[in-house]
Amino acid sequence: MTVDTSRIWLTESTFAELRAELGDLLQQRAAGASQGAPDDVPDTAAQRDREQRIRRLQELLSDPVVGHRPPDDGVVELGMEVTVRYDDGDVETFLLAHDEDRTRSTMVCSPDSPLGRALLDSRQGQHVTYQLPHGGETGCTLERVVPYAA
Repeated sequence: MTVDTSRIWLTESTFAELRAELGDLLQQRAAGASQGAPDDVPDTAAQRDREQRIRRLQELLSDPVVGHRPPDDGVVELGMEVTVRYDDGDVETFLLAHDEDRTRSTMVCSPDSPLGRALLDSRQGQHVTYQLPHGGETGCTLERVVPYAA
């Protein structure tokens, strides 16, 4: 089975928060445009940051998976809370999702990261290996895999 990581997984509350943030940013943009700034005035850093965030939010909200609760079958996919035991013995629990919820207290692992890619479609109890940024390799064992409970 191949997991589609091109779609963003969001909780319903995160989806609502991101939509509200986008609405606020678009209102700020419109308010700035209505003030009639001359065309030859360069953008400020704040305006550039706002435009970048607007583009990111529009991208995220274009086709997200909202509120989907993955099956509790021990297979890693987006929206799962995963506990791993690294080869060095450390244990860590995180949500496998794109990190767009800035208020979430749960640590997040992106499915686009080396660890996230290695974990996708793995099963509870399985050992996976992945590349480290400096070029080495390490691994972990999946101790627990359950759907995220917001």
